[in-house]
Amino acid sequence: MPACEAGGHLGRSGRRGGKGKEASAPARPAPPDGIAARRRHFLAAAPMASQDVLSQTTRLASSSALLQVLFRAVTFGLNAFTLRHLSRELLGVVNVRLTLLYSTVLFLAREAFRRACLSGSTKRNWTKTINLLWLTVPLGVFWSVFLGLVWLHLLEVPDPSVVPHYQAGVVAFGLSAIIELLGEPFWVLAQAHLFVRLKVIAESLSVVSKCVLTVILVILYPQWGLYIFSLAQILYTSVLVMCYVIYFGMFLGSPEATKKSFPVARVKALLPKLVEDETFLNWKEARLTWSFFKQSFLKQILTEGERYVMTFLNVLNFGDQGVYDIVNNLGSLVARFIFLPIEESFYVFFAKVLERGKNVKDQKQDDIAMAANVLELLLKLVLLIGLTITVFGYAFSQLALDIYGGSMLSSGTGPNLLRCYSLYVLFLAINGVTECFTFALMCKEEVDRYNFVMLALSFTFLCISYFLTHWYGSVGFILANCFNMGIRIAHSTHYIYDYFKESTYRPLTGLLPSPVLILVYVISGVITVFSEVFFCCDKGWMARLIHISTGAVCFAATIITMFCTETKLVHFVRSQFLSRYMKKGT
Repeated sequence: MPACEAGGHLGRSGRRGGKGKEASAPARPAPPDGIAARRRHFLAAAPMASQDVLSQTTRLASSSALLQVLFRAVTFGLNAFTLRHLSRELLGVVNVRLTLLYSTVLFLAREAFRRACLSGSTKRNWTKTINLLWLTVPLGVFWSVFLGLVWLHLLEVPDPSVVPHYQAGVVAFGLSAIIELLGEPFWVLAQAHLFVRLKVIAESLSVVSKCVLTVILVILYPQWGLYIFSLAQILYTSVLVMCYVIYFGMFLGSPEATKKSFPVARVKALLPKLVEDETFLNWKEARLTWSFFKQSFLKQILTEGERYVMTFLNVLNFGDQGVYDIVNNLGSLVARFIFLPIEESFYVFFAKVLERGKNVKDQKQDDIAMAANVLELLLKLVLLIGLTITVFGYAFSQLALDIYGGSMLSSGTGPNLLRCYSLYVLFLAINGVTECFTFALMCKEEVDRYNFVMLALSFTFLCISYFLTHWYGSVGFILANCFNMGIRIAHSTHYIYDYFKESTYRPLTGLLPSPVLILVYVISGVITVFSEVFFCCDKGWMARLIHISTGAVCFAATIITMFCTETKLVHFVRSQFLSRYMKKGT
């Protein structure tokens, strides 16, 4: 990979740290009085260091989203092919049971370390931070062995004639989690320095490799069952880690790294190392990690709650689990492509620009102005994306499933699942941005207090999931998730309101779209629903084309209205997210 990748990190002397002691740009004139004027001038009035962070962050988010779409388009087609050659039961075991094992091990082993080690300035003792990150490997081994035994001996074992080689699948998915943890120090170092393309290229190459191998083995050896997915999963994590290792092997020690004053000089420095006359770990980071670990354990229940209920309470058979997971993955495409890159990138932005644990009066006011306006515009951006998916997703769910997976998905509960998921995407959009700001600013004590909220919410969510599933089937899981996200959004917005109430900034106004735009959304929703009733989806291809054309006209009208009513947001997206792809920025 090219060494110029490092152009995406903050290695300059002008980089801002947690204490605000680094050099910054000369003072700029204060913006005119008034909230509207401050909003117009916030980019020009911000310190150069904060502007650099914003520029790098938006570049990371936009590049991540674009490359995700380009690479995942290939895997989308490969998955559509695979769906037509495998049983629903096999897909249910792989995508729910085994993937849950893999994601649980990774989440419990690394999530807390990531949040703690990405907080604050990149100017730190990276040797101690890297030592802390290597603790994820033994922790991952423990969770893999412990949870692997649970998956093998305490859970229902699938029928070997329908889903062969289950035991090998459990071992392979647990091993793949350990392999991925070997690259954790590389991942955190790259993320902290805002490497623009490394993360997305590594993940995309590994996903494409996994899908290609899966398709080849499905065609040649369909009788292998879970062996197919076991080999593909190990290939995925191996390629992912090797991309990071190869990149840093080429970059560290290069002239580009020296020019950017990169804090690590050799690959050997990324291994655990004793520091003479100093402690092995940064104990402040270690204590913050423990606080996040307690929270992460609860957050994992909320994130994967429906899979835990499916796995441990057997409320759905393996076939229904397979359909649910396929619809869930299809519905979450936008969340993975757009919302997740924005959340991950701007968590780093807010953590760098503002100092954790300090109230709004103790922060630099220029930084507060920038953070407030960026937060407001991010909320508006994800809200409009979520509303668009909710409105148009309702009328096009059945058609999308029929094109993607055939009658296996478009008949039965599939369309209703995807319609509900279209609403859930709106909750996901808002929650991602509000929580990324909240978690970037919370001090250790606030994180600890929030753990009690998460404990109560986890218990409530599991109970609601169980009862709603008995009443409404698999749709109940999505309804429970909407309730869960609604409570989390309420907590985060309350924190943001309290944080800014002593200032003149009101970033939560980003959740209030233009009344004209709301009216256009309502009209578009009504028209497309009637179009689906009359023209989709069993009335032939000509009727389907009419339905698609109707949706395209309504979508175009919505976008035009958006450009006319949300001019400030359009300027923000063009100047920050799209400027590198345009000949001229605004």
